[in-house]
Amino acid sequence: MGGWAIAVHGGAGVDPNLPKERQEEAKRLLTRCLDIGISALRSNLLAIDVVELVVRELETDPLFNSGRGSALTENGTVEMEASIMDGPKRRCGAVSGLTTVKNPVSLARLVMDKTPHSYLAFAGAEEFAKKQGVELVDNGYFITEDNVGMLKLAKEANSILFDYRVPTLGTCGGGAAMESPIQMNGLPISVYAPETVGCVVVDKEGHCAAATSTGGLMNKMTGRIGDSPLIGSGTYACDLVGVSCTGEGEAIIRSTLAREVAAVMEYKGLNLHEAVDYVIKYRLDEGKAGLIAVSKNGEVACGFNTTGMFRGCATEDGFMEVGVW
Repeated sequence: MGGWAIAVHGGAGVDPNLPKERQEEAKRLLTRCLDIGISALRSNLLAIDVVELVVRELETDPLFNSGRGSALTENGTVEMEASIMDGPKRRCGAVSGLTTVKNPVSLARLVMDKTPHSYLAFAGAEEFAKKQGVELVDNGYFITEDNVGMLKLAKEANSILFDYRVPTLGTCGGGAAMESPIQMNGLPISVYAPETVGCVVVDKEGHCAAATSTGGLMNKMTGRIGDSPLIGSGTYACDLVGVSCTGEGEAIIRSTLAREVAAVMEYKGLNLHEAVDYVIKYRLDEGKAGLIAVSKNGEVACGFNTTGMFRGCATEDGFMEVGVW
């Protein structure tokens, strides 16, 4: 074993013209989350505890699209989803359609620890949250002024916005958006830059874990479920590797992207970096996405085929890096 390692992400697909201040703000948040995770690992917390701790921090900060600051549905409300997976015995929990749970990733953890199930959604998940006594807030807590403005732009353009903070390309005076070369399930979308959050960790015992959380797409249909809560697609962990994905959810779902990393390591004998490169190159078809991963040997890797990805990683030997492009 090569010691502990941790990686975090704040979404794949970054506007090339993103203001420098916004980039630096994202880097500071990622660095803070890495520091939280590093401190926890040095205190001998288990990998599963560390990924939950870090994703809770990302959900609480409104900068990225999870928890407070989540993207809005077509009705102007927030519906959040999350998943978590513990490599040993491949235990997992997932939730969707949350409207009042302050930290969705922790409810996913409770699904894993306190129920015989792996996935709860909508009214059932909310009822479970009440019974477990988790912190609940009004839906308005998650809504920011920025998101209200971006929803208005999305509705004017009659489109789904992937990056809810980047104005729609090719619009003028509320007219129709220009045809986009980027498609989702064969339909054009306007801007590609989702900001899902995630964390992967391998602890000093070589145990891997992963967690992912998101508010989904701006102006999405009510009831839409993406890849983030789907085990094997947005999140996966086993005794070999932990993976968290971000990007075009429908493409990630079709490719079972997170599980594919483990599969090519198991069946093709690839190392972590080779596996990440392989699935990004050969498993996404024309989809756009990124991922972070750690191996039981203490390796850490990331890969993406988008303009950039908000990400950071650190290892026990002192290596630490935070990047956007």
